[in-house]
Amino acid sequence: MELPLLSNGRILKRYKRFLADVELDSGELVVAHVPNTGRMTGCWEAGAPVQLSHSDNPRRKLAWTLERVDMGNGWIGVNTQRTNPVVEEALVQSRIAALEGYGLVEREKTPPLEGRRSRLDLFLSRGRHADAWIEVKNVTLLMEDCLGFPDAVSVRGSKHLRDLQLLVAGGCRGIILYALNRPEGACFRPAEEVDPDYAGLLREVVKQGVEVLALRLRHTETGIIVSETVPVIL
Repeated sequence: MELPLLSNGRILKRYKRFLADVELDSGELVVAHVPNTGRMTGCWEAGAPVQLSHSDNPRRKLAWTLERVDMGNGWIGVNTQRTNPVVEEALVQSRIAALEGYGLVEREKTPPLEGRRSRLDLFLSRGRHADAWIEVKNVTLLMEDCLGFPDAVSVRGSKHLRDLQLLVAGGCRGIILYALNRPEGACFRPAEEVDPDYAGLLREVVKQGVEVLALRLRHTETGIIVSETVPVIL
């Protein structure tokens, strides 16, 4: 996926969760929107190089958006709104081996579960396998040599795991897809230190047939692509 034209700068601080002060390479000081609800642990520090996109939309309160941060080993994607489109593009282009063979890829669909109204990120149908429901999680938390999720207690994330479990029980495929949005980390594991309930639930639903995929997102000079599969440790 190609990103908009990017400008270089250095982050000065992040505050109120969704705001960051950035000094552009030109010397201009700007306030950027940070489209990330997580804690961003280990994803920024004062003075770290960043890249931002700019919008001319007059309806926006902030013209600048923080896209990625370099903590010394390459770009970390902190704009979580980019993650699903990158994965969707890879699915349409049949570049995820475990999910090949489907003729239709749809986004943001509500599964047919009685009494449950939340949407899941992607739905695959018209394939040689059972229809597949996918929930995508953006992962940036580095824990020694593994990347982990979540970086904060995630009640919503646990609900998605339960939904996938119910869909599997009904004959569909249910996939939790962890998009590893930074270059470090040789494996993925649930962040038990952060949310032990989520970690335990993940192990439980996997035993019931929910599939786990961990895929690296690689940042190019102008975009983001899905790269290699990373081992999962449960």
